[in-house]
Amino acid sequence: MAAPEPLSPDSIARAGARLGAGGLVAFPTETVYGLGADATSDTAVARIYAAKARPGFNPLIAHVAARDWAEREAVFDADAARLADAFWPGPLTLVLPRRAEGRVCALARAGLDSVALRLPAHEGARALIAAAGRPIAAPSANRSGRVSPTTARHVAGDLGEALDMILDGGATRVGLESTIVACLGGPRLLRPGGVPREALEGVLGRPLAAAPDAGSTVVAPGM
Repeated sequence: MAAPEPLSPDSIARAGARLGAGGLVAFPTETVYGLGADATSDTAVARIYAAKARPGFNPLIAHVAARDWAEREAVFDADAARLADAFWPGPLTLVLPRRAEGRVCALARAGLDSVALRLPAHEGARALIAAAGRPIAAPSANRSGRVSPTTARHVAGDLGEALDMILDGGATRVGLESTIVACLGGPRLLRPGGVPREALEGVLGRPLAAAPDAGSTVVAPGM
């Protein structure tokens, strides 16, 4: 069973190597603790779904270490660029059309032609992603249907036996998941979260469209 260990340059380097080798690593972000795996590997991502008992039609958010990483994965229209300029790094996930040459695997995208991307504000999280050298799929580090964890102790109690490492960065600052906005033919709010709707609309200069009705294609977590 993986026990939490303090976030440090050494633990980040070892965790990055574990991720690169297909491992599962829980780590802090500014929102909640994430359950990380190599977003470019179907095999690694399958371990996330198994650990969480999560349905495979529910796509995952790929976390990146820098804006240019995201731009290599997806097409940013003017609205997406404005939102990224204003709220990245931070608790905002953007669902965008994927580039054909993008590396995020089909399983992480649930087979869709879109990809969910986030650039976290937590410096330790970005350092871990950079150490892994690839986008990291990282839903909340809990079994599906349970409360998202805000401490490493919560993670260990729920998923410790399934993990290779747990990085302990203390309690998370925001304490709830990222806001998700799809820019697929017009910005649409898919999930409320760490960035308020009013702040998003202030940057865009117009209201966000509402989330699709139940029964629509699931293009992001929380739908």
